[in-house]
Amino acid sequence: MFADRKQAGVALGKALQKYEKVKPIVLAIPRGGVVVGYYVALALECDFDVIITRKLGYPEQPEAGFGAIAEDGSLYLDPWSNRYISKDIITKVQAREAKEVQRRIQTYRDDRVLPTLEGRVVILVDDGIATGATMMAAIRMCTKKNAEKIVVAAPVSAIKRISKLEGEADEVIILFKSKQLTAVSQGYRDFSNLSDEDVIPYLKKWYKLNKDRS
Repeated sequence: MFADRKQAGVALGKALQKYEKVKPIVLAIPRGGVVVGYYVALALECDFDVIITRKLGYPEQPEAGFGAIAEDGSLYLDPWSNRYISKDIITKVQAREAKEVQRRIQTYRDDRVLPTLEGRVVILVDDGIATGATMMAAIRMCTKKNAEKIVVAAPVSAIKRISKLEGEADEVIILFKSKQLTAVSQGYRDFSNLSDEDVIPYLKKWYKLNKDRS
């Protein structure tokens, strides 16, 4: 168990040290992944940015997801989704979340274009993996953009989700795995809910640091 996202990010950065020499790009999934990804990128002294994905939730139970969408439109649907939800509802939910994706692009990147991923080692970071849907959408987006290698990295994950991720990513690095994990918060002592205002300072600090280095 980790004290907080900072400790988790520092530990994950150490576990990913072998990638420092290839100068990867760390792409974090907001919100919690931004904090973890920030400390991973500091450890690897590499490029850092956000990749925007959104869970697609059942209309009557939004917290329960049937898939996810990435900022380029890449879609992941749970194999069982068609049994429980119509294509019309999927389309409506997808359109609604696409609007939130655009809002987050503007909020987190100020409409700045994501760096080119072609031919690069991409490390996708989140603060934990419960269902894996948003990470799957992110993987598919990076695959479309011809990343040379896609590494999924998270401090905690449910064991049953790992094999699914390994089927689409080149490597999956998880520090704490549990059969009993039903919520990412179980891997942390402090797992405070984060707002946009909580994570944007990490991006601003990074951009300033990057500017000072250049």
